[in-house]
Amino acid sequence: MTTAQHLAVIELLRVRAFPAERGPSEVGTSGPGYHLAELPRSDGFRYDGFRYDGGDEDVARRIEDADQCAAEHTALTEILSARFGEPQYISLWSVHVRGGEGEEIPEPWRELSEGLRYIHLWRIESRWLAVGMAGEGEGEGEGGGGERRSRLVAAVTETDPP
Repeated sequence: MTTAQHLAVIELLRVRAFPAERGPSEVGTSGPGYHLAELPRSDGFRYDGFRYDGGDEDVARRIEDADQCAAEHTALTEILSARFGEPQYISLWSVHVRGGEGEEIPEPWRELSEGLRYIHLWRIESRWLAVGMAGEGEGEGEGGGGERRSRLVAAVTETDPP
């Protein structure tokens, strides 16, 4: 998917009404007050739980994959910044920790904090637009599993960040 297609998906999410109940959409998940989407990558990759096995070839593929995703993320945030102004760049670490300690975190912030370390955040009229890159350094801890492929994520919500 090209940057222009990413922008089209984001614009669709920005103007679309929020559903009364949580459920799948053609680009991700929507619920009361939010839309959450994984933006398909220009290489056609769409996240499906694929993990690297950690071999030497996978290390090179993971680096190439992360570089490609980072380039797409940078291009997208630059265009959104030109359109909507400078974003806030915020860490979701504290939201993730608070959720882990039992605090109820509203959607989409709970889900975003489980997969993203940082987001670019714009306030556009009465809604928030968040864009981030997931998969950076995600793994299953020491000795477990491989790392997930990097992916782009966007959310539109009327719920203020926690």
